Amino acid sequence: MQDPTKTELEAAAFRRLVQHLQERTDVQNIDLMNLAGFCRNCLSRWYQEAASEQGVDMTKDSAREVVYGMPYDQWKANYQTDASDAQQATFSQQAKHD
Repeated sequence: MQDPTKTELEAAAFRRLVQHLQERTDVQNIDLMNLAGFCRNCLSRWYQEAASEQGVDMTKDSAREVVYGMPYDQWKANYQTDASDAQQATFSQQAKHD
């Protein structure tokens, strides 16, 4: 596969992942961290790091807005719930293994 085609496919898959995460506001970041080892904040940090590697100046808030589809504070106010004791315990347990 040619590099431009591969890049286009990767970009399309990334856009679909971001769209899916924006639509699934019921899925909390702690759930993603507990199950997959990454969350929306991780994805936005990777996006910001990729921008920096390309010489694009991007703030953390700008990168988060790309991933969340809105300002982070707005997403938290609208969709973030308190983590349960079980979610926090799982997160803490996994952090010990990393």
